[in-house]
Amino acid sequence: MRFSSPENEAVALAEAGEFAPLKIGPLAVWPPVVLAPMAGVTNYPFRSLCREYGAGLYVSEMITARAYLMGHRRTLLLASSQPDETPRSVQIYGTDPKDVGEMARSLVDEGVHHLDMNFGCPVPKVTRAGGGSAIPVKPRLLARIVRAAVKNAGSVPLTIKVRKGIDDALLTFLDAGRVAQEEGAAAIGLHARTAAQLYSGEADWNAIGELKSRLSIPVLGNGDIWESFDALRMMRATGCDGVIVGRGCLGRPWLFRELAEVFDGREPAQPPDLGGIVAILKDHARRLVAFFGEREGLLHMRKWCAWYTKGFPGSASVRDSLSRLNTFEDLERELARLNPREPFPRSALRAHRAKGSRVQTVALPENYLCSRDDDTPPRSIHSSEDLEEWERSLSGG
Repeated sequence: MRFSSPENEAVALAEAGEFAPLKIGPLAVWPPVVLAPMAGVTNYPFRSLCREYGAGLYVSEMITARAYLMGHRRTLLLASSQPDETPRSVQIYGTDPKDVGEMARSLVDEGVHHLDMNFGCPVPKVTRAGGGSAIPVKPRLLARIVRAAVKNAGSVPLTIKVRKGIDDALLTFLDAGRVAQEEGAAAIGLHARTAAQLYSGEADWNAIGELKSRLSIPVLGNGDIWESFDALRMMRATGCDGVIVGRGCLGRPWLFRELAEVFDGREPAQPPDLGGIVAILKDHARRLVAFFGEREGLLHMRKWCAWYTKGFPGSASVRDSLSRLNTFEDLERELARLNPREPFPRSALRAHRAKGSRVQTVALPENYLCSRDDDTPPRSIHSSEDLEEWERSLSGG
């Protein structure tokens, strides 16, 4: 029996040969699925967990070029990998072509197999400084940054990720697609919301189809992939070459197994029951502790506990306790209160596990829209104190 929400109960499995591997330069990604870079989420522990459930491409959280070049300890840790991570993919954030180029060259020397660039971050602190979603407003600046990254990446493919635009009155995704193709990017990913929307409402899949119709390079669709069958629906509706999975996998790393199954034409396995999820949660906690150390790893784990247990009846009080956990013993004690035989609730399939439903007026630098042909990079960050504050504010876009 198929376990899916009403939106997906009638979706047919992939037929043999219906979809092709995602081609990103020399990489052939099957299934054509990419883990979205998400700040505070797609560190090595989570990427390694997702990778064990299915093949695909797993991108790091956004790494700031200036902080990386300054040798910022935490930035270097988040950009790091392990020998089992192949292909290794890192997302770069930068607004200065020189910084971006130097970082791309350094990562290639380290053996990175794929680079992505973030031009979709909607966080006010970022856009107010002329970065993130503000950069595609100025196509010539975008072109300079992409050109520098592509040149220094050499044979390593570079992709970019954008949003539709600032708001419905200022859409930038078609210009961004043109720039990406002209400057040698291997593919472009489109989060089909504006920066003003943040994560609210429904993603505009029609925009993904429009971008695909204009370009010869691969286009990846991002937005509202909550279940494996959503990926099939998106690709059939838009003709895109692959999907980017973000919030749908939070607390559900097995979603990548389900995606691999439906793209191979097989019914996906049932989601794990609560006992199975507790085992995954503990595994995830151990990986975070090994990577960050016990104190920071368990601080990370607080939000993950809420995401893993969301939707299960009677779990609210346990989630409340887990939001304050400090030791592994705290974690095991609270998890022991849950009923391991509780089945995964159908209502939790499309439950939003992060990011609110609010909208915003996008903050831009003063007079920013008066000079859209300007290709001058915004001011770089130079002090370690500014870097600390900046990186705390970043988003995966």
